[in-house]
Order: sequence, then structure tokens, then C-alpha cells
Amino acid sequence: MDNFPSDIAIAQNTKMLHIKEIAEKINIPEESLEYYGKYKAKLPLELQSSNPTGKLILVTAMSPTKYGEGKTTMAIGLTDGLNCTEKNAIAVLREPSLGPVFGLKGGAAGGGYAQVLPMEDINLHFTGDFSAIEKANNLLSALIDNNLQNKKYSLELDPKTIAWKRVMDMNDRSLRKIIIGIGEKNGTLREDGFNITPASEVMAILCLSKDFEDLKFRLGNILIGKNKDGKPVFAKDLKAVGAMAVLLKDAIKPNLVQTIEKNPAILHGGPFASIAQGTNSAIATKIGLSLGDYVVTEAGFGADLGAEKFFHIKCQQTGLKPDAVVLVATLRAIKHHGGLTAAEFKTENVAAIEKGFANLEKHIENIQKFGINPIVCINAFPDDSQNEYNKLIALCALKGVTAVVSTAFAHGGKGSIDLAQVVVDEINNENSNYKPLYQPSDSIENKINTIAKEIYGASSVEYSSTAKMQLKEIIEFGFNNFAICMAKTPASFSENEKLIGRPSDFKITVREFEIASGAQFIIPLLGDVMRMPGLPSVPNAEQIDIDNNGVISGLS
Repeated sequence: MDNFPSDIAIAQNTKMLHIKEIAEKINIPEESLEYYGKYKAKLPLELQSSNPTGKLILVTAMSPTKYGEGKTTMAIGLTDGLNCTEKNAIAVLREPSLGPVFGLKGGAAGGGYAQVLPMEDINLHFTGDFSAIEKANNLLSALIDNNLQNKKYSLELDPKTIAWKRVMDMNDRSLRKIIIGIGEKNGTLREDGFNITPASEVMAILCLSKDFEDLKFRLGNILIGKNKDGKPVFAKDLKAVGAMAVLLKDAIKPNLVQTIEKNPAILHGGPFASIAQGTNSAIATKIGLSLGDYVVTEAGFGADLGAEKFFHIKCQQTGLKPDAVVLVATLRAIKHHGGLTAAEFKTENVAAIEKGFANLEKHIENIQKFGINPIVCINAFPDDSQNEYNKLIALCALKGVTAVVSTAFAHGGKGSIDLAQVVVDEINNENSNYKPLYQPSDSIENKINTIAKEIYGASSVEYSSTAKMQLKEIIEFGFNNFAICMAKTPASFSENEKLIGRPSDFKITVREFEIASGAQFIIPLLGDVMRMPGLPSVPNAEQIDIDNNGVISGLS
């Protein structure tokens, strides 16, 4: 496939339908659309049914590698494949972040002939949702610092306890820790820092809210720090809620776009799975389930992060239940977890497939623990061999799981028809019996133990002295019933990215906690996971350009 066109070339050579024609396919009247040009539109919250009847399909993956497993591509391909079999299917996905677009990972609009369009807009500013979230987040920061200066209306905030950080949607490691308020009349001198916008609690809140009332309630419950008596101070104490909600008045509405095959796709929100819940908004999902017979959604990174958080955070807080789970794998990722290097991927190696299967096997077992038997989707690459496919399919069968090869990248929906049929059969057989592994009433330690031991395979959990003190505070503040949103590397089941495959007999250490009281989850930080990524030595930004006719190149 050396001569295979680039993603952006395929996208730019595709003739799109006007977005009102896409809306017609799922019975959305034109008067309900808020146009953002010809090919994008905002959808009103009123399109949510109180009792949606669509079937929900979650696409997740084995532990990711730097080579990319194509989870979003497979989700889009499955959507097109379902529509090829005359099913009314809608893709409901996250929006890309500019950080990875200009950094290492690239965009998140799919790939090959399984993309959502307009690709350039989606990967760049899109409809301004991330900007609105950034502004709402940073307004709260400005109000915090203003209150520190305001002696008459001061909340007596202790500057050393302020946990709320500013955000921007760009990878910039130099902003992780900064000093603000330097110089006379420039505010209170204190430590601060920036997170990337997808890591903002405002993003998490937007993606879990069911309506404006719920959004405002959650915004008000954002914990910003403590006062000088050690009592918690919230955003509502700063009277920040109304103004923040106003900034989010359009961002709360999902965005309608289309796939290359002119099928409907709803994009909304974009929290990272390594540091947040990793799934699109509940509103977008429910609108999709109200308008389509099948909704294909995805959760970030591997199933140990995105899927676990989908089940324990999104489903528990919103009442959603998956009807099927598709687990994406690639032969090259299997070989990576079998200990091979990239230079060895092109050589047929059935033994490496058998060894590397341990990683996929653990993900299969984890999904089964939630009462769902996944379908394995093997994302096809040119150097794959049939013998390797046969071995992987046979290994999956021993776990009671069907594995199907998808060529959606090269062939679009037609390349996922077999996968679509297996998914529909699984749903028709009503095999999904979703159940969470922990309850909100369980203690924080028990919830963490459940995830660490059942999902990761850890032997034990340890806590730093800082984490132990913070845990006491979490209980004191009444946050014990919150969900757990583990923050760790996506490259391994452990907190050490070098422990590939299926590591065993390892411990995890919670170095500290963060509290997302508006989003209603607690974030244990493992290893050296960062909320503000850095750029690689050769960032994608170096290859991106625009010509005199406004044609963009270099996006991927």
C-alpha cells in the first residue's frame, strides 16, 4: 500500500452532502439545525428521547502502541458497515484535541476510507467547543485570583491549597508548573500551572451532564481549594456558575457531521482516557440512541482505561448500558506485546502472535467480567498474513470470542460488513448482561483495589504519605461515594509503560489524589502521568501547511 493516498487526500477528494441531507436521513427537521457552514451543524438537546430505543455498541481496544491501532477508524468503519447492511446506524464519537494533532498522535477523525468529514475542520477548531470549555475553565481561574486580591468579599482562600489550574488546548510542557502574580499590582504570588483542555474538569462535566440544569449543578460543585480554616471552597461560592454556563451555551450542543460514505456522525466532547473518563458526551450518545437503531461509540486508549471508565463512570452516572462491545486489535500490536520490534513486524511470526495474545486475552477477560462477551475486530494491515489471522482467530475462539478481520481502512463500510453482521447477531441474541464491578457505596480503597486487581492484574495497592492524607480529606469532605477515574499510562496494565504484554505480580502506587467533585469522580494518580503533555522532538506541526488557495496539507 505504498501508493495508498493519505488520509487528508482521501478526505479532500470526497464530495460531501450538505449537512441538512445528512440530518434528513435520521429524521432531524431542518429548523432544528444550527448551521456552522455547509457541512457541520449543532443539534438541540431536545432531540434526546426520555426512552431511547437504539442499541449501544462500544468500541474499545487492547493496550495501545505508538504505531496506532485504529480504534476510531474501526468505529467509523463499523458504522458504515452497518449502514451497508441497511441498518440505521450513527457514529457518536469524541472531538480531537489540537495537542495530539500538532504533537505525536495526529488527528482523530479516522483514517483511510473510514473517516468523518470535514476532516480538516474536525481536527482543527471545529465548532469552537474546546475554546468555550477553555474559556469557562480560565474564567474560574481569574475569579479565584481576583478573590484572593479582594479583601472586602474574600472567601479567605488559602493560596497553597488551590487545586484549580488554567488550561489550553496545546502540548506545552513549559506551562506545567508556573509562578503567577509576579510584580506589584499583578495579583497574589503563588504557584499555578496549565493542563491541556481535554483534562479540564469542565470537559468532564460537559460530557456527563444531561441538560443545562445538571451542567450548572456540576459546575457549582467544582472544588477549587480550601479556606484558611481548612473547609472546602467550591465554584458556587465564587458565584462563577452562571457566567461559566453562559460560555458553554453552544458547547453543550452536540455536532452533526458525516462519514466518507455519507452516513451520520455526532461528535461531542473529548476528555482523555488516561486522565479523565475518555468518552464522548452523554447527551450526544442519548441523542444518537433516540435517532438511530444502532449507535457506535468509542472509549479512549485500551479497555483497561476507556472501557473501564465507560462502564463505571459514564454508565453508572447516566443510566446507559452497552448492548455489545467490540475490542480492536492489530497483529502488529500483538507482536509488540509479544516482544518484537517494529522492524520485525513485517515477517510472519505465528509464535509471536501466540505470545502477544496474552495482552488481548486479559482485555477479553476484563470485558467478560462486566457481563459482556466482546467481539474482537482485527484491523487489517498490508503486511499481515493469513496464518497469523488464523492463529489469532483460533486463540480468541478458545476464550469463547468471535474475531473478525476488518478492512475498513482500505475499503470503507464494505470492509466491515462481516464485523457488522457478527455485532448485530450478538445484539439479537441478547448476550449482554452489563454489571459494574463496584458500587458507589463501596469505600474508595475498595474501588481502587477492584480496578487494580481485577482489571490491571496488580497484586497490591500502596499509597504515598501524601495520598494517605488526601484520602482522609476525601472522606471528611463527603466524597466517598464518587467513582474512581484512574490516571495512568495507557501503554501497560501497570503504571510502568515498559511492562508490556500481561504483567503479573506487580504493585501500583497511588502517589496522590485529585478531586473532581463536579464530575463526581476521584482521580488517583499513578506513575508519572501528566495532565499537560509535551511535544515530541519532531512534532506533527512541522509538516502541516496551507497553500495560497487555502488547501491544507500534512494533517493526519
